[in-house]
Amino acid sequence: MNRRSLIRFLTVASLTAVISGTPLAQEKPIKVGVTGGPHAQIFEVVKKVAERDGLKIQLVEFSDYVQPNAALASGDIDLNSYQHLPYLQQQVKDRGYKLISAGNTMTFPMGVYSKKVKSLKDLTEGARIGVPNDPTNGGRGLLLLQSQGLLKLRADAGPKATPLDIVENPKKLKIIELDAAQLPRALGDLEAAVINGNYAESAGLNPQRDSIAIEGPTGPYANILAIREQDKDKPWVAKLVKAYHSDEVKKFIKATFKDSVITAW
Repeated sequence: MNRRSLIRFLTVASLTAVISGTPLAQEKPIKVGVTGGPHAQIFEVVKKVAERDGLKIQLVEFSDYVQPNAALASGDIDLNSYQHLPYLQQQVKDRGYKLISAGNTMTFPMGVYSKKVKSLKDLTEGARIGVPNDPTNGGRGLLLLQSQGLLKLRADAGPKATPLDIVENPKKLKIIELDAAQLPRALGDLEAAVINGNYAESAGLNPQRDSIAIEGPTGPYANILAIREQDKDKPWVAKLVKAYHSDEVKKFIKATFKDSVITAW
Protein backbone atom coordinates (compact mmCIF):
# COMPACT_ATOMS: atom_id res chain seq x y z
CA MET A 1 0.00 0.00 0.00
CA ASN A 2 1.52 3.38 -1.04
CA ARG A 3 1.59 6.44 1.22
CA ARG A 4 -1.45 8.11 -0.36
CA SER A 5 -3.53 4.95 -0.10
CA LEU A 6 -2.48 4.47 3.55
CA ILE A 7 -3.53 8.01 4.49
CA ARG A 8 -6.90 7.51 2.72
CA PHE A 9 -7.41 4.20 4.55
CA LEU A 10 -6.67 5.70 7.98
CA THR A 11 -8.93 8.67 7.33
CA VAL A 12 -11.84 6.45 6.29
CA ALA A 13 -11.25 4.17 9.30
CA SER A 14 -11.27 7.12 11.68
CA LEU A 15 -14.47 8.57 10.20
CA THR A 16 -16.13 5.17 10.31
CA ALA A 17 -15.25 4.80 13.97
CA VAL A 18 -16.70 8.22 14.80
CA ILE A 19 -19.88 7.65 12.81
CA SER A 20 -20.44 4.19 14.26
CA GLY A 21 -19.84 5.40 17.80
CA THR A 22 -16.82 3.15 18.28
CA PRO A 23 -14.24 5.01 20.45
CA LEU A 24 -10.76 5.40 19.02
CA ALA A 25 -7.93 3.84 20.96
CA GLN A 26 -6.81 5.90 23.96
CA GLU A 27 -3.34 7.26 23.27
CA LYS A 28 -2.04 6.96 26.83
CA PRO A 29 -3.47 5.94 30.20
CA ILE A 30 -4.86 8.47 32.66
CA LYS A 31 -2.42 8.67 35.57
CA VAL A 32 -4.23 8.69 38.90
CA GLY A 33 -2.42 9.46 42.15
CA VAL A 34 -3.59 7.63 45.28
CA THR A 35 -2.33 7.05 48.80
CA GLY A 36 -1.86 3.50 50.03
CA GLY A 37 -4.73 1.65 51.68
CA PRO A 38 -8.42 2.20 50.90
CA HIS A 39 -7.88 4.83 48.19
CA ALA A 40 -5.59 2.49 46.27
CA GLN A 41 -7.83 -0.53 46.87
CA ILE A 42 -10.96 1.24 45.69
CA PHE A 43 -9.27 2.60 42.60
CA GLU A 44 -8.27 -0.90 41.53
CA VAL A 45 -12.00 -1.55 41.16
CA VAL A 46 -12.61 1.83 39.51
CA LYS A 47 -9.85 0.97 37.05
CA LYS A 48 -11.63 -2.22 35.97
CA VAL A 49 -14.99 -0.46 35.58
CA ALA A 50 -13.42 2.38 33.58
CA GLU A 51 -11.59 0.00 31.25
CA ARG A 52 -14.93 -1.47 30.18
CA ASP A 53 -15.83 2.04 29.01
CA GLY A 54 -12.59 2.37 27.06
CA LEU A 55 -10.71 4.39 29.69
CA LYS A 56 -7.27 3.09 30.66
CA ILE A 57 -5.97 4.09 34.09
CA GLN A 58 -2.48 3.87 35.55
CA LEU A 59 -2.24 4.14 39.34
CA VAL A 60 0.62 6.05 40.97
CA GLU A 61 0.90 5.49 44.73
CA PHE A 62 2.13 8.16 47.15
CA SER A 63 3.06 7.84 50.82
CA ASP A 64 2.21 11.34 52.05
CA TYR A 65 -0.39 14.11 51.67
CA VAL A 66 1.85 16.73 50.02
CA GLN A 67 3.22 15.15 46.85
CA PRO A 68 -0.05 14.11 45.12
CA ASN A 69 -1.18 17.71 44.64
CA ALA A 70 2.30 18.84 43.61
CA ALA A 71 2.42 16.04 41.03
CA LEU A 72 -1.05 16.92 39.76
CA ALA A 73 -0.26 20.63 39.43
CA SER A 74 2.96 19.89 37.54
CA GLY A 75 1.25 17.50 35.12
CA ASP A 76 3.03 14.35 36.31
CA ILE A 77 -0.39 12.81 37.03
CA ASP A 78 -3.86 13.65 35.67
CA LEU A 79 -6.03 13.23 38.76
CA ASN A 80 -5.65 12.31 42.40
CA SER A 81 -7.86 10.65 44.97
CA TYR A 82 -6.80 10.98 48.60
CA GLN A 83 -8.02 14.26 50.15
CA HIS A 84 -11.14 16.05 51.30
CA LEU A 85 -12.25 19.41 49.92
CA PRO A 86 -11.06 21.62 52.84
CA TYR A 87 -7.55 20.21 52.44
CA LEU A 88 -7.54 20.89 48.69
CA GLN A 89 -8.83 24.41 49.25
CA GLN A 90 -6.05 25.10 51.75
CA GLN A 91 -3.44 23.75 49.34
CA VAL A 92 -4.81 25.97 46.56
CA LYS A 93 -4.64 28.99 48.87
CA ASP A 94 -1.15 28.24 50.18
CA ARG A 95 0.51 27.07 46.97
CA GLY A 96 -1.47 28.70 44.20
CA TYR A 97 -2.44 25.42 42.54
CA LYS A 98 -5.07 25.58 39.80
CA LEU A 99 -6.86 22.47 41.07
CA ILE A 100 -10.57 21.75 41.55
CA SER A 101 -12.84 18.92 42.58
CA ALA A 102 -14.41 16.76 39.88
CA GLY A 103 -16.68 14.86 42.27
CA ASN A 104 -17.04 13.28 45.71
CA THR A 105 -15.76 9.83 46.60
CA MET A 106 -16.17 8.75 50.22
CA THR A 107 -15.83 9.86 53.82
CA PHE A 108 -13.34 8.33 56.24
CA PRO A 109 -14.56 9.16 59.73
CA MET A 110 -11.71 10.55 61.84
CA GLY A 111 -11.32 8.81 65.19
CA VAL A 112 -9.40 8.94 68.44
CA TYR A 113 -7.32 5.81 69.13
CA SER A 114 -5.28 4.65 72.09
CA LYS A 115 -3.20 1.70 73.22
CA LYS A 116 -3.17 2.92 76.82
CA VAL A 117 -6.73 3.90 77.72
CA LYS A 118 -10.13 2.47 76.85
CA SER A 119 -12.06 5.70 77.29
CA LEU A 120 -11.39 9.40 76.96
CA LYS A 121 -12.44 9.69 80.60
CA ASP A 122 -9.33 7.69 81.54
CA LEU A 123 -6.93 10.29 80.14
CA THR A 124 -4.83 11.74 82.95
CA GLU A 125 -3.65 15.32 83.38
CA GLY A 126 -0.90 16.20 80.93
CA ALA A 127 -1.67 13.29 78.58
CA ARG A 128 0.01 13.52 75.18
CA ILE A 129 -2.52 13.60 72.32
CA GLY A 130 -1.34 13.35 68.71
CA VAL A 131 -3.07 15.28 65.94
CA PRO A 132 -2.20 15.71 62.22
CA ASN A 133 0.20 18.57 61.55
CA ASP A 134 -1.43 19.88 58.35
CA PRO A 135 -3.85 22.82 58.77
CA THR A 136 -7.14 21.25 57.75
CA ASN A 137 -6.72 17.80 59.32
CA GLY A 138 -5.18 19.33 62.43
CA GLY A 139 -8.18 21.61 62.83
CA ARG A 140 -10.50 18.71 62.15
CA GLY A 141 -8.80 16.73 64.92
CA LEU A 142 -9.08 19.57 67.41
CA LEU A 143 -12.77 19.98 66.58
CA LEU A 144 -13.26 16.29 67.32
CA LEU A 145 -11.51 16.67 70.69
CA GLN A 146 -13.69 19.68 71.41
CA SER A 147 -16.85 17.72 70.55
CA GLN A 148 -15.79 15.19 73.18
CA GLY A 149 -15.43 17.87 75.86
CA LEU A 150 -11.66 17.56 76.20
CA LEU A 151 -10.91 21.16 75.28
CA LYS A 152 -12.50 24.36 74.01
CA LEU A 153 -11.44 26.41 70.99
CA ARG A 154 -11.94 30.08 70.26
CA ALA A 155 -15.40 30.64 68.82
CA ASP A 156 -13.99 31.93 65.52
CA ALA A 157 -11.32 29.22 65.12
CA GLY A 158 -13.31 27.20 62.61
CA PRO A 159 -12.05 24.14 60.70
CA LYS A 160 -8.49 25.50 60.47
CA ALA A 161 -8.02 25.69 64.23
CA THR A 162 -4.54 25.17 65.67
CA PRO A 163 -3.36 24.45 69.23
CA LEU A 164 -2.95 28.23 69.61
CA ASP A 165 -6.75 28.52 69.41
CA ILE A 166 -7.29 26.40 72.54
CA VAL A 167 -8.84 28.60 75.25
CA GLU A 168 -9.79 25.90 77.75
CA ASN A 169 -7.83 22.72 78.49
CA PRO A 170 -9.01 21.33 81.85
CA LYS A 171 -6.69 18.30 81.77
CA LYS A 172 -3.74 20.30 80.46
CA LEU A 173 -3.47 17.93 77.53
CA LYS A 174 -0.28 18.23 75.48
CA ILE A 175 -1.16 18.43 71.79
CA ILE A 176 1.57 16.78 69.70
CA GLU A 177 1.46 17.64 65.98
CA LEU A 178 2.78 14.89 63.70
CA ASP A 179 2.54 13.95 60.04
CA ALA A 180 -0.82 12.25 59.54
CA ALA A 181 0.79 9.08 58.16
CA GLN A 182 3.02 8.75 61.24
CA LEU A 183 0.26 8.89 63.86
CA PRO A 184 -0.64 5.16 63.89
CA ARG A 185 3.02 4.26 64.49
CA ALA A 186 3.27 6.86 67.25
CA LEU A 187 0.43 5.38 69.31
CA GLY A 188 2.88 3.56 71.57
CA ASP A 189 4.47 6.88 72.57
CA LEU A 190 1.23 8.78 73.08
CA GLU A 191 -1.74 8.41 75.37
CA ALA A 192 -4.03 8.84 72.35
CA ALA A 193 -4.01 10.12 68.76
CA VAL A 194 -6.57 11.54 66.35
CA ILE A 195 -6.09 9.60 63.12
CA ASN A 196 -7.55 9.97 59.64
CA GLY A 197 -9.67 7.01 58.58
CA ASN A 198 -7.50 5.92 55.65
CA TYR A 199 -4.33 5.80 57.76
CA ALA A 200 -6.21 4.00 60.51
CA GLU A 201 -7.36 1.37 58.01
CA SER A 202 -3.83 0.98 56.64
CA ALA A 203 -2.62 0.29 60.18
CA GLY A 204 -5.29 -2.34 60.77
CA LEU A 205 -7.50 -0.10 62.90
CA ASN A 206 -11.25 -0.13 62.32
CA PRO A 207 -12.84 3.25 63.17
CA GLN A 208 -16.10 1.71 64.36
CA ARG A 209 -14.47 -1.06 66.38
CA ASP A 210 -11.17 0.33 67.65
CA SER A 211 -11.66 4.05 68.18
CA ILE A 212 -12.53 5.50 71.59
CA ALA A 213 -14.26 8.47 69.89
CA ILE A 214 -15.34 9.08 66.30
CA GLU A 215 -16.80 11.82 64.12
CA GLY A 216 -20.47 11.82 63.27
CA PRO A 217 -21.60 10.52 59.86
CA THR A 218 -22.15 13.98 58.32
CA GLY A 219 -19.76 16.85 57.79
CA PRO A 220 -17.69 18.80 55.25
CA TYR A 221 -14.92 16.24 54.99
CA ALA A 222 -16.03 14.10 52.04
CA ASN A 223 -13.05 13.01 49.94
CA ILE A 224 -12.87 14.13 46.33
CA LEU A 225 -11.38 13.50 42.91
CA ALA A 226 -9.03 16.42 42.18
CA ILE A 227 -8.11 17.57 38.69
CA ARG A 228 -6.49 20.58 37.03
CA GLU A 229 -8.94 23.37 36.16
CA GLN A 230 -7.92 23.16 32.50
CA ASP A 231 -9.08 19.53 32.31
CA LYS A 232 -12.59 19.97 33.72
CA ASP A 233 -14.37 19.61 30.36
CA LYS A 234 -12.28 16.77 28.97
CA PRO A 235 -14.34 13.62 28.20
CA TRP A 236 -12.15 11.33 30.31
CA VAL A 237 -13.08 13.23 33.47
CA ALA A 238 -16.79 12.47 33.15
CA LYS A 239 -15.99 8.85 32.27
CA LEU A 240 -13.79 8.43 35.33
CA VAL A 241 -16.31 10.01 37.70
CA LYS A 242 -19.02 7.76 36.24
CA ALA A 243 -16.84 4.71 36.84
CA TYR A 244 -16.16 5.74 40.44
CA HIS A 245 -19.84 6.35 41.13
CA SER A 246 -20.86 2.97 39.75
CA ASP A 247 -22.84 0.42 41.74
CA GLU A 248 -19.91 -1.99 41.45
CA VAL A 249 -17.60 0.40 43.32
CA LYS A 250 -20.25 1.21 45.92
CA LYS A 251 -20.80 -2.49 46.63
CA PHE A 252 -17.04 -3.07 46.94
CA ILE A 253 -16.68 -0.25 49.47
CA LYS A 254 -19.56 -1.55 51.58
CA ALA A 255 -18.39 -5.17 51.48
CA THR A 256 -14.74 -4.38 52.14
CA PHE A 257 -14.82 -1.55 54.66
CA LYS A 258 -18.27 -1.95 56.26
CA ASP A 259 -19.15 1.30 58.08
CA SER A 260 -15.60 2.61 58.38
CA VAL A 261 -15.80 4.10 54.87
CA ILE A 262 -18.99 5.84 53.76
CA THR A 263 -19.76 6.59 50.10
CA ALA A 264 -20.35 10.32 49.49
CA TRP A 265 -22.34 10.33 46.26
